[in-house]
Amino acid sequence: MFKRVMAAALLAVVLISPPAMAQPAQAQAQAQAPLQLWRLDCGEFVIKQYGAFFSDTFQYPAGPKDIVGSCYLIRHGDRYMLWDTGLTDALVGNPIENAAQRLSLRRSIIDQLRELNVRPEQIEYIGISHWHFDHTGQAARFPQARLLIGRSDLEHLRDWGPGVNDAAVAAMSHWLTGGGQVEPLDGDKDVFGDGRVVMLDLPGHTPGHNALLVRLASGPVLLTGDLYHFTEQVANRGVPPFNHDRADTLASMDRFDRIARNLGARVIIQHEPADIARLPAFPEAAQ
Repeated sequence: MFKRVMAAALLAVVLISPPAMAQPAQAQAQAQAPLQLWRLDCGEFVIKQYGAFFSDTFQYPAGPKDIVGSCYLIRHGDRYMLWDTGLTDALVGNPIENAAQRLSLRRSIIDQLRELNVRPEQIEYIGISHWHFDHTGQAARFPQARLLIGRSDLEHLRDWGPGVNDAAVAAMSHWLTGGGQVEPLDGDKDVFGDGRVVMLDLPGHTPGHNALLVRLASGPVLLTGDLYHFTEQVANRGVPPFNHDRADTLASMDRFDRIARNLGARVIIQHEPADIARLPAFPEAAQ
């Protein structure tokens, strides 16, 4: 009887072990894939009355403030992801100005990718932090890419329907009308399946807002989306009056800050010039 039990146990080990061994091997192979992060120029802004624009508690003084738009290229082995797509490239050489702000763009994303010898069709994923026009402006240049976006943001854009005169709707129409692949996100998204590039569900600025965690060999980097817009906002928990939900914003700030502390991550506020400068200057990559 004992021999029969042992024989059955050994057979089970033989049958079960190969798949069990294959999973760690696959994960190890993925973990060895090179991981690089490039910061891309995606716009410049002058916010003319940033106190009124960025605080619902009268936190900041009147007057102008300069901020930047930044997008990011992530290389995972031979696969590429764009994080945000900035202002529309129609602004290159054609800045616009109104009573609230001045917007300009020096170079298109495609022009910057060309310098890296990356073709537009090589972009597998576009991860969108949120639906606002200054984060979606050049998405249409990458129609083959799979769009990753918070479900609530996607539903917001779809609810507006066709014919709406909005820059974000126009930029995203390829995916909104069924022409492109789109993955609506409910919660965090492990983009490449090895835990090294993760979209973090952090609603509040918009209902489907996300930030991005990139675990580089040199240490983890956290890209804020628009959870924060500039450094002072972190300490004073400043909430812009145009945010979708104040309570969700504060809860997301708490989660984000805890992640940053627990991982010892380098936080990059995507609109903060001083933070952008902490990453290698294009065309160098962080690794």
